[in-house]
Amino acid sequence: MIYKNVLFFIMMLFNLVCSAQSVPISIPVDSLGVKNKTQIQFKTKQLIIPAVLIGYGIIGIGNDQLKSFNNQIKEEVKENIDKKFTIDDFSQYLPLASVYGLSAIGIKGKNNFRDKTVIVATSYLIMGIAVNSLKRTLKVERPDGSGFNSFPSGHTATAFMGAELVYQEYKDVSAWYGISGYLVATGTGVFRLYNNRHWLTDVIAGAGIGILSAKAAYWLYPSVNRLLVSKKPTNKKTTFIPYYDGKQVGFGLVSTF
Repeated sequence: MIYKNVLFFIMMLFNLVCSAQSVPISIPVDSLGVKNKTQIQFKTKQLIIPAVLIGYGIIGIGNDQLKSFNNQIKEEVKENIDKKFTIDDFSQYLPLASVYGLSAIGIKGKNNFRDKTVIVATSYLIMGIAVNSLKRTLKVERPDGSGFNSFPSGHTATAFMGAELVYQEYKDVSAWYGISGYLVATGTGVFRLYNNRHWLTDVIAGAGIGILSAKAAYWLYPSVNRLLVSKKPTNKKTTFIPYYDGKQVGFGLVSTF
């Protein structure tokens, strides 16, 4: 019975996310990201799905009924699953890798490498700060008792952030690229439950944070781009490399003159 309930919630999560993609974000960017102003179409309803997912997770921390459901999942996992799979440690990065991988095999996305990297780095920074701040503030114990940093799921947030980035970059080519990314992201969340590393509320909130982080990166792109682009011609080149080691998030900076 509990597996049917879990499946229902996971399918609900996937359907909610996919339905949200009917709202476009338009970002025409020139080849250098300098000559033309980047235009972003923002609509308030784009916030609905991430807000619902994050809200569900936060409410679940103190709601007795949702906590009881979390515990039912935990007991089912302990009783019926003996072997753990660490595929989620790798699958969390697969959608993000696809943002560049699809370009590498000749599928042209919305933005060039430079602009895409700025957007990826911005979304990664937003996601990392949000996830780690909540983990350290709320200190929710993991189902397996291994720590007090369960909420929200960083693996799930990373996977859904990548899925949203894939969708936004390649939806004009085919929406199936984004849908495939979301399938991988959903599978990552399922394995976090399967491995008894997270509560369902952690996973759902992580999905919302990941999606919102990616969307926010596109909304913030014009402002971030202005900070990175000099008004005067220069031979100086700067590259930002994001990093996240599970505890800290930040950037590496490489400059050439």
